[in-house]
Amino acid sequence: MPADRRRHILAGATAIALCTAFQPALAQDDAHYGGTMKLVAVAAGGTLDPQINYTAIYWELYGFLYDGLVTFKKTGGADSAQVVPDLAEALPEVTNDGKTYTFKLRKGVKFANGKEVTPDDVVTSFQRIFKVLSPTSGGFYGGIVGADKCLADAAGCTLEGGISGDASAGTVTINLVAPDAEFLYKLSVPHASILPADTPGSDMGNTPVPGTGAYMIESYDPNAQLVIVRNPNFTEWSRDAQPKGYPDRIEYTFGGTEEAAVNAIMNGQADWMYDPPPADRLAELSTTAADQLRVAPLAAWWYAPLNVNLAPFDNLKARQALNYAVDRDALVSVFGGPALAQPVCTILPPDFPGHEDFCEYTLNPGPDWTAPDMDKARALVEESGTKGQKVTVVTDDSASSRGVGTYLQTVLSDLGYDASVQTISGDIQFTYIQNTNNNVQISISQWYQDYPAPSNFLNVLFGCDTFHPGSDSSINISGICDKDMDARMKAAMALGVTDPEAANREWAKIDHDFMALAPAVPLFTPKDVDLISKRVGNYEFSSQYHWLIANSWVQ
Repeated sequence: MPADRRRHILAGATAIALCTAFQPALAQDDAHYGGTMKLVAVAAGGTLDPQINYTAIYWELYGFLYDGLVTFKKTGGADSAQVVPDLAEALPEVTNDGKTYTFKLRKGVKFANGKEVTPDDVVTSFQRIFKVLSPTSGGFYGGIVGADKCLADAAGCTLEGGISGDASAGTVTINLVAPDAEFLYKLSVPHASILPADTPGSDMGNTPVPGTGAYMIESYDPNAQLVIVRNPNFTEWSRDAQPKGYPDRIEYTFGGTEEAAVNAIMNGQADWMYDPPPADRLAELSTTAADQLRVAPLAAWWYAPLNVNLAPFDNLKARQALNYAVDRDALVSVFGGPALAQPVCTILPPDFPGHEDFCEYTLNPGPDWTAPDMDKARALVEESGTKGQKVTVVTDDSASSRGVGTYLQTVLSDLGYDASVQTISGDIQFTYIQNTNNNVQISISQWYQDYPAPSNFLNVLFGCDTFHPGSDSSINISGICDKDMDARMKAAMALGVTDPEAANREWAKIDHDFMALAPAVPLFTPKDVDLISKRVGNYEFSSQYHWLIANSWVQ
């Protein structure tokens, strides 16, 4: 997921490593239902539309606002990557050699507007994914029969032959062009949320779309606040898929600084901050408020996408030069040291399916990053003929992103470029850097897994299907579309159906070969740090949703 598809990371001191990583969930207790959860963030996350938004800040909420046919289990720990039935009564019957999925819908589930969910809602929701140009329409759902026509003509999308509903039987059938080992994962993310059939086929922006979750959006002003309340038409059908939730009300306030957010939490005026605590406060907090800090590992990647279609990074040697020049240990130190982050040279993060340790862009190439090779970097810049060109690094307005951007500006200047930094509000930066009309050369971004599969990094971030020039929904920010690599990724996904281990070995080779093309600069992989108020209980961390906000209580 992502986004900024994921900017919730840390910046701080190694002392935080002493804090507790996880707190076990407590038994359900009716006395804890009720109250208002108060959240704060420097900036909002943009559009509310669950089939378009691709940011961590709102994906963390969508799990309690919307439902798909299936979903990831709403629990902490390893089980959080498990797919469970949601609006469907059970996991689908899979036939036709893995190409046909048949779902039986639960009876009596209603949207927040009081309308009961029907097969027609499901059919139109999948058509809408293409009509609104969802960032994953091609990457995740392009394998549905008829998707090729929808990608060519979004407005006229019908997915004919690909999805059908039977109102009398209460079933929905989805047909694929070929078997897809990841299809249930793809159906579990918010872009596959089921919405009312009469939802307009365009970005809903600041207007809430009715969902089926335990909560609903009462009001939204991206410059001030998002208010979430209980859905009056909700009845818990599965605690694994859509638990009732503890707070009665969630108030998310936008604006201010990370410093102000820390003070609000410590003074009991807020319960949690989306943005990482400032570096100069983290060491203090690890001593004075260790019981309020939570640290968790992440399948994530901080990286700098390089626009392969704009100078100077339309030149391979210029892209490789920056990869050689970046001091990844320095960035790790800025973000709290090896206890909180580790340098990476690959696209697939450590301990992730398909990952193999290797580092080409370092002083001594081998399995690990050792040090920058500035001599080689400067030589490549000279050979590229790009020395002296203007380069602007685009960051969001969080302290973390600005810090990384300023560091890269220094490196680019050392390489002989005329470098500068442009900082953009966090609620629009992620969509801004995706749109080719904005001519972004290099930016700071993050990627967190949507689900545990190599394609969710490699194919989503660098596949041809996710590059949409002129669109705010073009998650392939580098703009690379290498037909040979694209074919290899599709073959690896097909191989994963019959031989996952062989597929992972092929993904490792694809990772290596993409880094030879250098469409981005890997920076580091972080851990998640949450600062919570003293009144928050039952903290749970999910590999898919991160903090399960509604599973915690405030009384």
